[in-house]
Amino acid sequence: MTRKYFGTDGIRGTVGQAPITPDFVLKLAHSVGRVLKQTEERPTVVIGKDTRISGYMLESALESGFNSAGVDVVLLGPLPTPGVAYLTRALRASLGVVISASHNPYPDNGIKFFNKQGAKLDDAWETAVEALLEEPPQWVDSHAVGRARRLDDAAGRYIEFCKSTFANDLTLKNLRIVVDGANGAAYHIAPMVFHELGAEVISIGCSPDGFNINDDVGATHPKALIQAVKANRADFGVALDGDADRLQLVDSKARLFNGDEVLYLMAVERLARGEKVPGVVGTLMTNMAVELALKAKGVQFVRAKVGDRYVLEELEKNGWLLGGEGSGHLLALDKHTTGDGLISALQVLQACVRSGKTLAELMHGLVLFPQVLLNVRLQPGQDWKSNTRLAEETQAIEAQLGDTGRVLIRASGTEPLLRVMVEAQDAYVAQTCADRLVQAVNAS
Repeated sequence: MTRKYFGTDGIRGTVGQAPITPDFVLKLAHSVGRVLKQTEERPTVVIGKDTRISGYMLESALESGFNSAGVDVVLLGPLPTPGVAYLTRALRASLGVVISASHNPYPDNGIKFFNKQGAKLDDAWETAVEALLEEPPQWVDSHAVGRARRLDDAAGRYIEFCKSTFANDLTLKNLRIVVDGANGAAYHIAPMVFHELGAEVISIGCSPDGFNINDDVGATHPKALIQAVKANRADFGVALDGDADRLQLVDSKARLFNGDEVLYLMAVERLARGEKVPGVVGTLMTNMAVELALKAKGVQFVRAKVGDRYVLEELEKNGWLLGGEGSGHLLALDKHTTGDGLISALQVLQACVRSGKTLAELMHGLVLFPQVLLNVRLQPGQDWKSNTRLAEETQAIEAQLGDTGRVLIRASGTEPLLRVMVEAQDAYVAQTCADRLVQAVNAS
């Protein structure tokens, strides 16, 4: 059965348009509840959300849907996605539910789920839920209706969990850190984590009003963080996205470090402490320089499809711990079961404090390759895969680049676009090669 509603990270869309409507969300929760009841007599789910105004409406719909199926609900309030994953596991809940559209603007929202171990659910589970969505509901009677309650100290519990991943013998004292919460789910949590570890914290993007989530702040808009680090002469800047599973970092010189660089740093810091790092998982988009630098240190590197869900699958398949994306989704499976922007930031700061080195010094030896990404609009019915000129040009460029670059051509999953990416050690070479490939696409 092909999934109709679930994408790579739950169900997402514009509020008020199918499927992000209260009637569908109620039915979704009811169907999920029925799936849970197949293996548990009295399941309990925890529900967290980001700061979008629509979160109240969707939270109520989820609560009603679960209760109507005989499932108990614990409401966590605004909480980062990884915080919901943690509390699902800590509270021994049957399921964790997050109301968020991550880095999207406020008119969007979505629903995603975690299993009782705090990990993303598999395709088979989503297929089972979608099958029940096509069936009439089976409302329970009054005696079996689920109960709902609020967990008032959810934020405090998650703050303590984040702090527990930072070495006990280290402190952030004497460091000034700008924290950008993207006006999202970590607005009341991120500043406290760094403050309680000893840092002087300057907060931006920590005043949500229901409409300003990800609005020119946060990991997807790092310009605000860069400016604040400069203005406050800070030692570090930390930017999260709307649900705080994505991270961008800035150093004291206002240089921005992306997820690829942070992933490399997390790996080499462990190597420096004598830990074994057998392998690291990136994605098809991970900069080639990271792959080559890790291999030079004896660390295997595997590419997964774009999406932290697929990175996690590869990590579990190989039995490895570290993986991530250039966007800032980073996984350290010995620290948490899912990507966590706060915990990833703490791992980097821990490395700096322990070594006494700056971010730039820790990155010594890694220089990202220039990367050119061009989008080519496809005409209706255009079959780019059978384009012989494109195939020949791709082969010629790959031969030209050898071990000093790479080519990636893939279709967009949401638009009629072909994404053409070329990496090379020389920016001019990358640009000219990408232009040649675009010309080959348009010539068909």
